[in-house]
Amino acid sequence: MAETDAFMQFLLRMGDNTLILGHRVSEWCGHAPVLEEDIALANTALDLIGQTQMWLGLAAEVQGEGRTADDLAFRRDVWDFRNVLLVEMPNGDFGQTLMRQFLFDAWHSILLNRLQSSTDTRVAAIAEKALKEVTYHLERSGDTVIGLGDGTEESHQRMQAALDYLWPYVGEMFASDAVDVAMVDTGIAPDPASLHSAYDQLTGRILSEATLTVPDTSFAHKGGRDGRMHTEHLGHLLTQMQWLPRAYPDAVW
Repeated sequence: MAETDAFMQFLLRMGDNTLILGHRVSEWCGHAPVLEEDIALANTALDLIGQTQMWLGLAAEVQGEGRTADDLAFRRDVWDFRNVLLVEMPNGDFGQTLMRQFLFDAWHSILLNRLQSSTDTRVAAIAEKALKEVTYHLERSGDTVIGLGDGTEESHQRMQAALDYLWPYVGEMFASDAVDVAMVDTGIAPDPASLHSAYDQLTGRILSEATLTVPDTSFAHKGGRDGRMHTEHLGHLLTQMQWLPRAYPDAVW
């Protein structure tokens, strides 16, 4: 795989993860259980969309075809997206949303910390800025998982159900392919598999404090990172997210 093509795929993976999760979280705006959570979730979504602009903006620059971050966000079809399946999972209840956020935040924070040492200064700069936001995201989602997991009988059951449902989507974040090999060879990004140990330690500590049991399975749904397979949920999400710029493609703000 050509280095430029691999770099483009890496940037799309980073940007698509934050774009799709940002949109998912934004669906809570006006619907969260209390006003404070409504504001917090909206701010998290804005952070993720801001990170998307940086990742997809760089992807468009690397591609060199005159496209913009908006073009990559709104004018690609579902099979062109490179996000992990975890972030396209439905919100479910509030507990499932925060469990999904925590499982992603833990991985995201570890990866961004490593990307600060990237040989590509643009990637390192984005990682440094994004990590400041993601550190807060992780603190908040982790505290919420603990509070609900070690809360009432009902909240504990809901959080355990959320963990059981989402855990099979975690393994994809540590899968490696030719894109990852190229990124490791150039020093742009680490091998995803090398993040697994730190992730297990971090999530294990939080989930233990939350009195939750990690499912005893190594099975992992895959296919999102290379576009081979997305769930039906992503198609429905893109229909909602992309309809305005596709309906009025020449509109400017």
